[in-house]
Amino acid sequence: MDPLDHDLIALLRQDARLSVATLADKLGVSRGTVTNRIRKLEDSGVITGYTVRLRPDSRPQEIRAWMSIAVEGNDMRTVIAKLLGEPGVAALHDTNGRWDLLAELRAEHLAGLSQVLERIRLIKGISSTETSIHLETYRVAD
Repeated sequence: MDPLDHDLIALLRQDARLSVATLADKLGVSRGTVTNRIRKLEDSGVITGYTVRLRPDSRPQEIRAWMSIAVEGNDMRTVIAKLLGEPGVAALHDTNGRWDLLAELRAEHLAGLSQVLERIRLIKGISSTETSIHLETYRVAD
């Protein structure tokens, strides 16, 4: 990736709905260049998709939690692969310190969260977990 790719990605991160013409104008290149760059970034797996960001309080009934996870021995890759396939895991972060991974969990209700926790705890290679339920957000960073 070159500086143009980085600038293009930065613009798309701010607003993935910008038109190719607007992106081309902001980057000072042709529309064809923008189209080709986006296609190459998608084909190479750098851009894996587009999404909508919601305010955390826009789904007041949704249960959110964070699970700290300790992984046994050399099972990290296997555990990460299984966690990424778990629909209740909204995000997964590699960390340092006492815990190896931090998973952001989401469920429609407490019973659903309980099911997510149970499935995760059954993953071979996880030695221990600690879960905290999200109660309130005081500041939303962009």
